[in-house]
Amino acid sequence: MVTIKDVAKQAEVSVSTVSRIMNNLPGYSEETKKRVEKVIKEIGYQPNAVARGLINRKTKTIGVLVPKVSDLFASEVLAGIEDSAHDLDYSVMVCKTNFDGVRTINYLQTLSEKRVDGIVIVSQGITSECYKKIEKMDVPVALVATQSDFPLPFIKVNDYQAAYDAASYLVQKGHSKVGMIAGTKGDVISTVPRVEGFKEALSDGGITVTDQMIAYGYFDFKSGIEAMSQLLINEPTITAVFCASDEMAAGALSLLHKKGIKIPSEISVVGYDNTAMAEKTVPPLTTLAQPLYDMGRASIDLLLSSSAKIENLYPHHIVERETVRSFSQ
Repeated sequence: MVTIKDVAKQAEVSVSTVSRIMNNLPGYSEETKKRVEKVIKEIGYQPNAVARGLINRKTKTIGVLVPKVSDLFASEVLAGIEDSAHDLDYSVMVCKTNFDGVRTINYLQTLSEKRVDGIVIVSQGITSECYKKIEKMDVPVALVATQSDFPLPFIKVNDYQAAYDAASYLVQKGHSKVGMIAGTKGDVISTVPRVEGFKEALSDGGITVTDQMIAYGYFDFKSGIEAMSQLLINEPTITAVFCASDEMAAGALSLLHKKGIKIPSEISVVGYDNTAMAEKTVPPLTTLAQPLYDMGRASIDLLLSSSAKIENLYPHHIVERETVRSFSQ
């Protein structure tokens, strides 16, 4: 393996001179710089990022905490993060927390030991213990698809307004018997505002909302199946359902298909996120779109900005496909 000593020997300079040149520090001539850079290129020396970081306090590495890496929601956010980081010559360390508080703290400790230049936290809440750890690390942190009571900059859509718009869309299509498949019960970051937006939209449309009209899940395919089954028992006359994620919507579509219930002629379905899954369901899913990739990209700029705003709300919109029937035409 080629080392910095090999570069110094071939360029006929000291190791400290090579180090200063690599880290843009003063103390050498332009001629020496060109000679060292030529040798580095010729012998293919690859400097160790951690070793360089000990000198300039930068490792060009960003840590990302994400509950899951397998779902399409996370993959689209991560794609934006990684592309933006790559453009700026940063590498990314992805840590799957699985919503586990202890694992989250352990990963923060690992990222601290790796001397990362910043941390992006995706779609999970920030506990007081987690924030205390972040404060001790003294590195910039940006949140994506979540927010916190602590002074951490975040990027997300307005979940209340997005859910309100999705439910209003169904009401405007003439649906008066509408159910909701919500996320994790009690989740104040995503579930509560989406449920409140759904309720308010129906109330504004003159529809009385009962607890029987809302079934809860865990934002995944399996819970979409289970919640849809529960809704059909609780409210067998519903003509439409709003799902708080595309994965749950896909689960609902699967359950309805198995029961021989036609979509959208018998029941209409609207998802949330506009992940790649929404285009692949049968029929293709109408959904409330979040700009997930763009939010991921923007998180790197937010992380590295010296004048970042705390609140960064991104626009949402409805993408119409083939799972909603209109009664109003």
